[in-house]
Amino acid sequence: MKRRKFISQSSLVAGGAFLSGEILLKASTPAYPKISDREETGLYDLFKNPDLKYHPFVRWWWNGNKLEKTEITRELKLLKEAGIGGVEINPIEFPHRIEGDDLGIPSLRWLSDEWIEMLEHTFSEAKKLGIICDLIVGSGWPFGSETLKPEERAEVILLNADHIDGPCLFEKKREDLLAAIDPKVTVPFPGRTFEIISLKLVPDPLTGIEQALDISDKSNDDIIRLDVPEGKHALYSLVRVKSFASVINGAPGAAGPILNHMDKNAVENYLGHMSQTIEKRTGPLSEHLRAFFTDSMELEGCNWTSDFEDEFKKRRGYDLMPYLPFIMFKVGRLGGVVDFNYGVKKSREFEEETGRVRFDFEFTRAELLYERFTLTYLNWCRENNVKSRAQAYGRGFFPLETSLSYDIPEGESWTTNWLKHKVGEEMPDDDYRRGRAYTMINKYVSSAAHLSGKRVVSCEEMTNTYLVFNTSLERLKNGSDQSIISGITHSVWHGFNYSPPEAPYPGWIQYGSYLNEQNNWWPYFKYLNIYKARISALLQNADMYSDIAILPANYDLWTTMGVQTDPFPEKLNIEYTSLLWEAICKNGGSADYISEIIIKKCSIKEGNLCYNDKKYSTIFLPGVSSISPEVIKKLLEFVTEGGKIICIDNYPDRSPGLLDYKERDLQVLAVVKKLQKYPNRFILLKRPLETDYISWYKEAMTQYSLPHYINLASPDKYLMQVRYTGDDGSEIFFFSNSNINQEFNSPLRFRQNIISNRNAWIWNPESGERHTISLDKGDTFKLRLGPAESTIIVFDKNDNGSAKNWLPVQRKNPITMQGDWNLEFDHCRGKKYSPIILSRLSDLSEDKDYKHFSGKIKYTGYINLKGSLPAFIDIKGVHDITKLKVNNVDCGIRWYGERIFDISHAVNSGQNIVEIQITTLMGNYMKSLEDNPVAQYWTNKNNKNQALTPIGLEGPVILFS
Repeated sequence: MKRRKFISQSSLVAGGAFLSGEILLKASTPAYPKISDREETGLYDLFKNPDLKYHPFVRWWWNGNKLEKTEITRELKLLKEAGIGGVEINPIEFPHRIEGDDLGIPSLRWLSDEWIEMLEHTFSEAKKLGIICDLIVGSGWPFGSETLKPEERAEVILLNADHIDGPCLFEKKREDLLAAIDPKVTVPFPGRTFEIISLKLVPDPLTGIEQALDISDKSNDDIIRLDVPEGKHALYSLVRVKSFASVINGAPGAAGPILNHMDKNAVENYLGHMSQTIEKRTGPLSEHLRAFFTDSMELEGCNWTSDFEDEFKKRRGYDLMPYLPFIMFKVGRLGGVVDFNYGVKKSREFEEETGRVRFDFEFTRAELLYERFTLTYLNWCRENNVKSRAQAYGRGFFPLETSLSYDIPEGESWTTNWLKHKVGEEMPDDDYRRGRAYTMINKYVSSAAHLSGKRVVSCEEMTNTYLVFNTSLERLKNGSDQSIISGITHSVWHGFNYSPPEAPYPGWIQYGSYLNEQNNWWPYFKYLNIYKARISALLQNADMYSDIAILPANYDLWTTMGVQTDPFPEKLNIEYTSLLWEAICKNGGSADYISEIIIKKCSIKEGNLCYNDKKYSTIFLPGVSSISPEVIKKLLEFVTEGGKIICIDNYPDRSPGLLDYKERDLQVLAVVKKLQKYPNRFILLKRPLETDYISWYKEAMTQYSLPHYINLASPDKYLMQVRYTGDDGSEIFFFSNSNINQEFNSPLRFRQNIISNRNAWIWNPESGERHTISLDKGDTFKLRLGPAESTIIVFDKNDNGSAKNWLPVQRKNPITMQGDWNLEFDHCRGKKYSPIILSRLSDLSEDKDYKHFSGKIKYTGYINLKGSLPAFIDIKGVHDITKLKVNNVDCGIRWYGERIFDISHAVNSGQNIVEIQITTLMGNYMKSLEDNPVAQYWTNKNNKNQALTPIGLEGPVILFS
């Protein structure tokens, strides 16, 4: 792309993007066209034989850019064999923190001729294999480089408050003041510069800005001296720090200071330089890439740019600077607030005033980031004819709107929670993180996709910075199933490390769940990937159904606490926001998030709030106090036309922002009063006294006729569902039991408009098969899901396929295997273990001789059968992947959920030989490698100190009919 053309066109896109605080939302092309736009077979054929583009991708860390062509080729082939459909090329610094041996391979500099040569080779080899390539912008996060000019680097404004008891003569060296305010960033930039932009002596408590004594004329004094009058005071020092932080994990050439994302020229220069430098050798990047990718916008708290003061005055209509010291908090890494009560105590009236200014400040920052970074980035992608993919969130960004225009918006899920938050083991209603693999941001991202008609909703899937060697395929599936419930349709595994076979065992590891051919479960990884591919092929060719909208109280959050670090807010004003959509989901309904900006652009049709093809009949306002007059007026129109609004805890009673707020507050109150004339459609609910949001919502759903499409006799906190509608009119339901220990068993009833004139099917994402099912009394299905299991139910007008009824397993005539078990060991690294005989099955991690074993264990037992022969075997207490043979006949592999096998084709009368092969995890073995720095870092050091995990088979083993 020509440089001049890029600058000109991006200026046109950004110019006028905001009008009175409203974003100009632009449509974008879907990542994949709909079935009706393609010459493709039907939906089931796509599901049964998914194209490689539907398979999960991997984040492919190019560790230290220590690249060689033969290794690139080897790893691409390895990934293809494992069922991976694409790679996100992600150069990153070498993981020196774990003292990994780099084999003397030199690091290539990002954008150097040698590095681009490796990129070219990757494109060529990937194309041969049918693997799709994405490319991260820059390296690490947030992106930047050593070559950035000082004026292109990120800036931050920080506050320091020294408490003083007067009367006294206060003295402080300027250098000590600056040292105290030094930003606590992840990677400080050595060349950062400090400028005191204001000094104020402030009484404690403070009732207004007029009480602050401006002593900024002392800002450049080597020693700041002042006579402090009697009473409590504080010296407020407002400091501007330029070039304050470096890229986190930046590879050579893309490390150094981070980019100022609020400087449009800097963004243009950076992006243009990257694409032009690569294309000089490769030709158009559109011939090689699906998408450019941007990782989460962790800008280290960047909150300033050279013209911020002027832009604020222009947009908000008043001068920010007198207020700025009083809206700041004490912050740390990533700009996270470490003290919300920093500085002097404010009167209630002044606290409200500064809160309104804080909202204006945050909104202005979000506008500038959207206009100067997001729109510039999107235009750059379009000019290169390459799709845009991004985790378009972080401190300072609009949590929903920023994802609207990206071709492939992305969220994230985490494995780290398993140790701290027990995914699959708990899901309480008093903590939005515990038990959840998906992050809070996912619902914003998927909602933006639904509003803008996107079907490919990506996810940095199962981020793992902790349990690298103790993450199972079952855990990956369980957490990834939760992502599906949150609206994700496309997974990018976190992640695959570039690591040559010659690297010292266990290889170069940046992060991830040890996606490596030396992992014990690597041969079975393909089963997870085909499972995910079939679900993605199905959901990427359908639209998620949702008829309820939730307006989170984000403007109140920005007012009182400032913006938070998504996807993990350090503090929330409404703790139950995400628990609300979960309660709707677990009671058979579905909801999206919306925002004020979205509502302003909605139309009202037949009692529905409509945006593009989405329409909502019910809107929830959970704890919303601040709302603009324009939005509350639109909601009045919505209710007048038949829509329903549920306020939780309180009605809105104010407007956000400072300018003319008293007049705007009165307008809000006047409209709320009009809304209260519709008591059946403008409803106030109190949150539950306890934390049982599922039962609370079920009661409200019944009392106020809230929309839902499934009636569950026994809603369960672990059972989650999502509904999609296919282009052929099919209705698709994905059900997941997130509990890894207990089954779910309960009838559910579908709405008549779903089942009418349609056939009911189970679609199996493991095998690709489908079977008809029968509904009791016309509309009820008895759903049974074992631990960590999932199922897909489809209603369509197709009458082709298997007529076999799908039935849950009925356990009849159980027989528990007794007697000795012969154990044989195949260690992952060839260590010799002698066979043993066990008279009782047990967890081998409790045995000092076997607690560090890693590899495969074969259990051989014998059972005599007579009379009616059993058809199934249930192997309980398994750790981890299970492969079964009966009488030397293969009976299958189970890598998650219940280990129930069909053995009807293998058993016979008389003596039967049962061989159970267990493939273990690797963490226990890694803990034992005391001289291996990599193994120790991920199991014993860096505050990990992970406990031993169970090994082998605990039983019992039960045969039944």
